[in-house]
Amino acid sequence: MKNILKVVTVSLTAISLLSACGAKSETQTSTTPNASQSSPAATASGKKVELQFLQYKPEARDTFDQLIAKFEQQNPNIHIVQDNPPDASTALKTKVAAGEVPDIIANGGDNVYATLVQAGVLADFTNAPELKNIPDAYIKTLHDISKTDKTYAIPYGVNANGVIYNKKLFKDMNLTVPTTWDEFVALSKKIQDAGKLPFYFTFKDSWTTLPSYNAFAASTQGDDFYSKHEAKQANYSSNYKEATEKYLQFITFGQKDTFGKAYNDGNVAFANGESFMYAQGVWAIADIKKANPNVEVGVFPYPVTNDPNKNKLISGVDQLLAMSAKTKYPNESKKFINFLLDPENAKVYVKGVNTFSAIKGVVQNDPSVSDLKPIFEKGLTADFIDHYVPSSMKLDQLLQEVIMKKDIPALLKTMDDEWTKASNR
Repeated sequence: MKNILKVVTVSLTAISLLSACGAKSETQTSTTPNASQSSPAATASGKKVELQFLQYKPEARDTFDQLIAKFEQQNPNIHIVQDNPPDASTALKTKVAAGEVPDIIANGGDNVYATLVQAGVLADFTNAPELKNIPDAYIKTLHDISKTDKTYAIPYGVNANGVIYNKKLFKDMNLTVPTTWDEFVALSKKIQDAGKLPFYFTFKDSWTTLPSYNAFAASTQGDDFYSKHEAKQANYSSNYKEATEKYLQFITFGQKDTFGKAYNDGNVAFANGESFMYAQGVWAIADIKKANPNVEVGVFPYPVTNDPNKNKLISGVDQLLAMSAKTKYPNESKKFINFLLDPENAKVYVKGVNTFSAIKGVVQNDPSVSDLKPIFEKGLTADFIDHYVPSSMKLDQLLQEVIMKKDIPALLKTMDDEWTKASNR
């Protein structure tokens, strides 16, 4: 993952390199078997083709609507139907099980992607020329997650997951960004003692338990945990105790009704200054700024340990572009994918969702993420731990349970048991 984020560092520092670096235009098509199939004669005859486009990021809905409108204006015979259901990953798996695979899929580089690869429902992009404009490190991450040397999606967006903080509120209380666990706890207690709220939690949406836990686990699980786990040299019970103990202490710095608030509630509350910090990734910043365009935010890595050199910024492939292996309209689907990959349109995407781009030469220059530049330069990064957890474990729901019951041994035993079950399937 360090190699991946060195690439992001280049994107952050090369602000002047906003021009395209040999990207393919949207009129080019891949040489992969699926992408080179002939489409039905509908488009040639002037008849409109309708493509189903399922994407999982609610904060990207408006940006994709904007891009879709531009694409349809240029391609009047192709209509894109964006599907962005509340629990998109579950909805996607349901559609796949029913044999209703969307023509185009934009999901995360996580265990859902691995599941789709194993199900054989995605078109093979291994030899697609579009991958030449994507750094190899991003592609390798997909191989690691799916446990195959073939590529069934094109990395599109890259994110960073740290603590979002309100710069004005920090300045008003003369607070400084913490770099160690002890400083982090002392900072949060100081805010609490002043009658203010350190964090606003949104556990009504179970997935919001994950961003912070990813950071706590990644910085304390030890090196090469998942390779050792595969080799039965480590397990959750032995390696995740510290992370979970600190996670539960961290939760005490939130409001009382953490299970009564959802993600959208948290975005608005934090934007309006109801808490000093927010446990979300950079993907939330766009919605925060929609709620309050004047809010000034920054991001810092979770200081999980007392050694700043062990505190990792969590980052991974945030958005993929994939295509159904059996779409009736491979050329039209590929045309839309190539449209999104065009650097000009990719810039619209990263600006709209406040993440980074996986496309060479497309940079993110929003000042809200400028604090991350030295972290990338030092290589203090790690991938999301939940990208490697089997979806059957339902880690988000397990975290909801441990937050309520505080039974750490039970959580870790269940994680070990569910991993074993998934491995034996």
